[in-house]
Amino acid sequence: MTPDDLYTDLLQANAATACEPFDGHVLACIFAVGISECKAGGSLTHALGISGSELRRNIARYFPGVREQLEVFTLDGEPTVDDDERCLRELLWRFRTVPTPLISLLSILVSRRANRPNHLWQDLGLANRGELSRLMQRHFASLAHRNTQDMKWKKFFFRMICRDEGYRLCAAPSCSECGDLSACFGDESGESLLARVRFQSEVSGFISIQPARSLTA
Repeated sequence: MTPDDLYTDLLQANAATACEPFDGHVLACIFAVGISECKAGGSLTHALGISGSELRRNIARYFPGVREQLEVFTLDGEPTVDDDERCLRELLWRFRTVPTPLISLLSILVSRRANRPNHLWQDLGLANRGELSRLMQRHFASLAHRNTQDMKWKKFFFRMICRDEGYRLCAAPSCSECGDLSACFGDESGESLLARVRFQSEVSGFISIQPARSLTA
């Protein structure tokens, strides 16, 4: 089964909930890309940064009816959270637009996926950087508004964390005097890790999907 298939099955399960379509799309992308990593032998708790009990609760809330199929991807465990990830969680929690369970979950998921090696939008399974910016503006608006120079999101997050901790992220006196602007502001194009799954947010208010297949097929 391809990551696209995983995404489709998860999105169909989410459609039975009260989740907004864009939020359902984001969650399906993140879970699908995490599951695709588990096929190499990892656990979903590690891929998503959620404890087993929390993971099960969120699957029941956002993807009802598919927990049994997901059991094969190891839903038990307690992921280790290092200092960088903990600081990013705290940053996102502090700037939540509304303190809802969904946004608290997204804070955890984004913080964990930020540890992966690609552009953050790719490691969240999104189609492009624009979807990540939309996510930030929608659920972490006051933080997104501080990214006035459209800095890469990972760089921006850790610049904010470093300011909170009272030390400098880099030695350059200012961005305008830096000789390596591409590290923070360069191109973020590339292929989606979910094979360019597209979310059509304005097509009659819903997404047309095929009947779900078994996630373990």
